[in-house]
Amino acid sequence: MKGRRILLTRPAGQNERLADLVRAAGGEPVEVPAIEIGPPDDPRPLRAAADRLEDYDLAVFVSPNAVDQAMAAIRSRREWPVGLRAATVGPASAQALARHGVRDVLAPSDRFDSEALLALPALADVRGRRVVIFRGDVGRELLGDTLRERGATVEYVACYRRLRPAAGAGALEHGGIDAVVVTSSEGLRNLFEMAGAAGRARLQRTPVFAPHARIAETARALGCAQVIETAPGDAGLAAALGAFWAKM
Repeated sequence: MKGRRILLTRPAGQNERLADLVRAAGGEPVEVPAIEIGPPDDPRPLRAAADRLEDYDLAVFVSPNAVDQAMAAIRSRREWPVGLRAATVGPASAQALARHGVRDVLAPSDRFDSEALLALPALADVRGRRVVIFRGDVGRELLGDTLRERGATVEYVACYRRLRPAAGAGALEHGGIDAVVVTSSEGLRNLFEMAGAAGRARLQRTPVFAPHARIAETARALGCAQVIETAPGDAGLAAALGAFWAKM
């Protein structure tokens, strides 16, 4: 990866570990956040859910952002209830929960998405259980719909909003980027909007690295000519970036 400039697009403050891995491999990370995290439009449902956590049998957090935003609201009002099981879609979110003192966490260990969480034996039979799902203002309905089909009562609670940054993507507009890392379809669509016409054309010609098939499909639909689907997590992304140039 020596000398390669790698565009990282996660929200501000969430690119550090991947940036360190890129530097360790000789690359230059260039951070252009394609998503901003803001407070929910109406904070009252989050506060209400925090106050009645004992009503739930399972609390699901769909991302590290959901963990940090929800736990900030919860910790400002109370302690985490003893006996309330938490669940999430992968190790990054589980680690975020551990930082907030929640360690009894149900999470998949191979694929990091709703499908993998739903495949865990512990969620095969949830009849009569009460589940709260902490997420952004919008999101996939698969998790809640499937848990309802399996007999659970499900409540969604928005704990943050995802916003498109007002700034442009000058790094793309002016060229000099060797690869783009995208970790959400929404962030990729935002990046296209932020880049302007010249930046979009360059983005379509630049290798795009995506850690999930849905994101890779979005990249292809947007006209990206070279899309590399990687293993999940920062380690998977860094390994794919290194392997890509090792072959050249």
